Amino acid sequence: MNRITVITRNAALGPLDYRIDDEQQIAMGSLVRVPLGPRQIDGIVWDREMVEVNPVPDHKLRKIIAIADVPPISAPLRRLADWVSDYYVAPLPSILRMVMPSSYALDNARTITEYRANGVLPDRMTPKRAAALDAIADAEGTISELGRIGGVSEAVIRGLIKSGCFDAEQVSIDRPFDLPNPQFAQPKLNEYQAEAAYKMVEQVKAQKFACQMLDGVTGSGKTETYFEAVAEAFLQGKQVLILLPEIALTEPFLDRFEARFGVRPASWHSGMKSTQRRRTWHAIANGSAMALVGARSALFMPFTNLGLIIVDEAHEASFKQEDGVRYQARDTAIMRAMKENVPIILASATHAIETRYMAQLGKYETLTLPSRFGPAKMPSIKSVDLTSEPPERGRWIAPTLLKEIEQRLDMGEQSLLFLNRRGYAPLTLCRTCGTRIECPNCSSWMVEHRFTHRLACHHCGHAMPIPKNCPECDEQDSLVACGPGVERIADEVRDLFPDARTIVATSDTLYSQDRAAEFVRRVEAHEVDIIIGTQLVTKGYHFPDLTLVGIIDADLGLAGGDLRAAERTFQQISQAAGRAGRGAKHGEVYLQSHNPSNPVLQAIVAGDREGFYEQETLSRKSAGAPPFGRLAAIIISSEDEAEAISISRAIGAAAPKIDDLHIYGPAPAPLSMLRGRYRQRLLVQANRQIELQNILRSWIYALEWPRSVRVNIDIDPYNFM
Repeated sequence: MNRITVITRNAALGPLDYRIDDEQQIAMGSLVRVPLGPRQIDGIVWDREMVEVNPVPDHKLRKIIAIADVPPISAPLRRLADWVSDYYVAPLPSILRMVMPSSYALDNARTITEYRANGVLPDRMTPKRAAALDAIADAEGTISELGRIGGVSEAVIRGLIKSGCFDAEQVSIDRPFDLPNPQFAQPKLNEYQAEAAYKMVEQVKAQKFACQMLDGVTGSGKTETYFEAVAEAFLQGKQVLILLPEIALTEPFLDRFEARFGVRPASWHSGMKSTQRRRTWHAIANGSAMALVGARSALFMPFTNLGLIIVDEAHEASFKQEDGVRYQARDTAIMRAMKENVPIILASATHAIETRYMAQLGKYETLTLPSRFGPAKMPSIKSVDLTSEPPERGRWIAPTLLKEIEQRLDMGEQSLLFLNRRGYAPLTLCRTCGTRIECPNCSSWMVEHRFTHRLACHHCGHAMPIPKNCPECDEQDSLVACGPGVERIADEVRDLFPDARTIVATSDTLYSQDRAAEFVRRVEAHEVDIIIGTQLVTKGYHFPDLTLVGIIDADLGLAGGDLRAAERTFQQISQAAGRAGRGAKHGEVYLQSHNPSNPVLQAIVAGDREGFYEQETLSRKSAGAPPFGRLAAIIISSEDEAEAISISRAIGAAAPKIDDLHIYGPAPAPLSMLRGRYRQRLLVQANRQIELQNILRSWIYALEWPRSVRVNIDIDPYNFM
C-alpha cells in the first residue's frame, strides 16, 4: 500500500492522506476524485514535503475513487501555488480553486446540453417566468447559466423547458482550437520596434527566465512589437499566455491577434459560459491551444508547454485581486515565468513605479519605443483653469472645451470626454432636510443611474428605484442629484449638441465581449461623434479619427490618502490623453482643473514623464513606501460592530514589538461598513529585510476569534478603503 497527499478545493480542509494499491502508478499533480465522509470531492495529488499533514494510521486510509484523464498539474504550477499561498498568506486550497476552477478535469462528458429560447410562451405565464424570458432573450447556455442570466432558480428554467419554451442542443466540449500561423501577416516595423522585437525574440529563443519592460508611448505599436516574440514562441511549438486587465479589452485584442496570426486565440475570463471554460481548460492542459488571452485568473491555467508570458497594460491597478486570494497578477506572472523558466514581457506606456525601480536596478531589461508609429504624433496637452473659466451654472464642460468639441463636429472628427465616475450623479440629497441617501448595507452614498432609473451602490450592488419623496422627511420632489457622472455629462452633450451621435462607455454599458465589440464597431464605422467614458476607454483602443480628449475633472483622483493617488492620476490621464491623434490627424487634450498648478497635472501638460516619476519615487523612498518598504493591511469585519472593534483591538494588543516594524490602528476603515459588515483596519509597515509574512502568521494565527468574524490579510495593498 502507498500513501498519497491530496489538496482539495475546500479551504476549510487541510491536506488529506489517501491510499493507492501497490501496483497503482499515480504522478504528482494528478487530479483525483476522493471520498470524504459520504461525499466525493475533487483534489490534486500534492508534494507531501511541501505541506503539513496530520498523520493518519494506515488502516484508516481510504482509497481514491478516480484519476482524471488529463495531464497532471506541472511542478512549476504547483510551486507557483505554494508561493502564492506563502507570500499572500492565503490557504493553499483557495489557490487551487483557480488552478482547477470546477470539476472540468474529472468530467468525462464530451458533449453538454445547452438551451436557447425559441419564442414559444408557456401556457401559464408568471411574473418570474416573464422576467426570466425577457432577461435571457437569445442567450444560450446550460440550465444553471440561464438561471443566473434570468435571475431565477433552476426550477423555473426547467419548468420553461418542459413547457417547450427552449430548444436543446448538444454542444461539443472538445472542439480543437485552430493553430496560429506565425507568418500569416508579418508587419513592417520601424527601427525602434524592430530593435525591441529582436531583443524579445532572442529571449524567447533562449528559453530561460528574463523580464523585459516594454516602455512605449501611447500609439507606439507595443502590441505589434511583442507579437513578434509571440510568433517566435509559436515557431518553437510553445504556448503563450497574454494577460489583459479588462474583459472589455478582450474582444478588440482578439481581432488584432486574428489579423496577425490568422486565427483567434483561446480566451479566459468570467464572462465565458461553462462549456467555453471547460473546452479552454482542457485545450490548455493537453497543449492543443497554443495561445491564451485572459484576465488575472488565466495565470493559473495548467499549461503543459509554456514558452512566453506577456502582461499588457502592466501598470493597471485592476491586476490586483481585491477579494478572496488578494494577489497582484503582474507580480505573480513574473513569479510564474521564473518557476517555468521562460521570458516575460511587461508592456505599458505608464509603468508602475515598482516596475521602473526594478528596471533601474538592472533586474528587468528596458525596451523603449519613444515615438508613435507612422505619421502619428503625440497630442498637445493644455489645461483649463475652472476657477477663471468656469462652465455655465449647472454645466460641467468649460467654454474652451465646448468650442473644441464643436470644431471637431464641424470637421467630422471624433471626441472623447473622460470622467472616471459611473452613473449620473454620485450623491442624492434632500434640499429640505439635507438627508443624503446611503446604501443600507455600506457606509457609502447611493449613485443615481438614470439609464436604469435606479439608485445603486457601487460597492455591494444594492439597487433601488429612485424615490419620489425624501425617505427621511417625506417631502415631495425635494431630492436633487449632486455632482456629475458620465451619464450627466452625456445629457449635457446631448443638450448642447443635439445632432451629435453620442455613446457612453463604462462597465455598465460594456459589460460583455459582445457589447465591447459593438462599441468598437460603431466607433470605427464613424457612427459615433462623441464618446463619454470612464477609465474603461483609456487603454487599448485605437480610433484614428479621434482627435480630441477632454478630461472633465482632472482633480478627481488626487484627493484622499491613497499612497498611489498621484501615480494613478498620472497614469489614467496620460492613458486617456493617449487616445487622441493616433492616426494622421493631430490630437489635442484639455484638462479641466480647479488646481492646474498641481505638480502632477503640470507634469502631464509639460510631457515631463521622467520628472514626475523621479519626484514620486523620491516621495515613496522618504516615506518608506513600496518599492522601498513593505505594507500589509489587516481587515477585520463582523455584522456586529462591537465584535469587530473588540477583535481588532485584541489583534492590535497582540502586535509584536520589532524594530523597523510599524503598526497603525486599529481604526474604522474609511468604508466602515461593506455588505452589511462593520470593518476595522490595521496597517503594517516594514522595511524590506523583515520577513513580514512569517511575522503575520505567527501573530495572527496565534489568536482566536468567533466564526462570525472575518480577518483578512492583504499583502501589498492597493485599496486602502
